[in-house]
Amino acid sequence: MNRSDIIELHYITPIENIPSIMKNGILSNRQASSIGHISVAMEEVQARRHNKRIPGAGPLHDYANLYFDAHNPMLSKRRDRNETICILRIETRVIGKAGVIISDRNAASDYARFYPVDEGIEVLEKDLVFARYWTHPDSFEAMRRKSIKCAEVLVPDRVEPNHIIGAYVVNERAFRAVQLLNVPLPAAIKGDMFF
Repeated sequence: MNRSDIIELHYITPIENIPSIMKNGILSNRQASSIGHISVAMEEVQARRHNKRIPGAGPLHDYANLYFDAHNPMLSKRRDRNETICILRIETRVIGKAGVIISDRNAASDYARFYPVDEGIEVLEKDLVFARYWTHPDSFEAMRRKSIKCAEVLVPDRVEPNHIIGAYVVNERAFRAVQLLNVPLPAAIKGDMFF
């Protein structure tokens, strides 16, 4: 993959969290634990992430995690909450922040490898990261594709609010919910991002 292939990054969150995020930024798990918020994270995945350290860096929970493409297995698992969640759009400039790390698949995976930005982007399998579907007849290959689809940009501590450029929502009801928050965040209905 090349940097030019990355148009924006994504963060999946409940719509209710938007005011706090627009004030405090997208926080690492460790920082977010001290602020009231609603989580879409899966507990079993968070347990794995809690105990994981990035080689040569810090604990995984010290990083805010962004996706290259939110149309992924994580969002699919939360399809029952489509009308209450959104995908925040993050400008790619955040990749230039000091200490950013790229994981070549879901960072909680036992097979995840971690890289400095330029090397990490280069090793990413663009066709799989941006694939519409990750299914495959071979179960091992399907698991590999599912994990790669969730490749991450790991940002130390937090993503500042000025890097957040908008939000995608599933439908008009979710769009109205964002508007009612009265925050300076452009929202757009993009149902095909959701499941």
